[in-house]
Amino acid sequence: MHTPLADYPVVIEIPVAWGEMDAYGHVNNIVYFRYFETARIAYFGKLESPDFVNRNPLGPILASTSCRFRAPLAFPDHLSVGARVARVDEDRFVMFYAVYSHRLQKIAAEGEGTIVCFDYRENRKALLPAELRRKISEL
Repeated sequence: MHTPLADYPVVIEIPVAWGEMDAYGHVNNIVYFRYFETARIAYFGKLESPDFVNRNPLGPILASTSCRFRAPLAFPDHLSVGARVARVDEDRFVMFYAVYSHRLQKIAAEGEGTIVCFDYRENRKALLPAELRRKISEL
């Protein structure tokens, strides 16, 4: 049986907090990007590349991000948020995210983010280390 997040190697669980809702009674749009960030950091943790995550001296920097809202979320709810890398280039990779609502029993949002390898010492983009590219392909 195919589950909605079966294609995502990293899935985290997040409860919807009362304070995440706006005056209209649903989760504010900016909060979805926080969900994506939390899933992205969990993905980085699975790569087991502490030097990259800790900017030593190369590290990730978010170049762009977007969200497609499919259904409004509200408290109370429990979410599963998936993260996966869809494409790897020389100096960047593209991540896809999906937010699954257990209350609604469907994908409530899908997102995308472009993460660039950045040299924090030289203050410019850099090539992705071969070891990191390998770990991404294995995950």
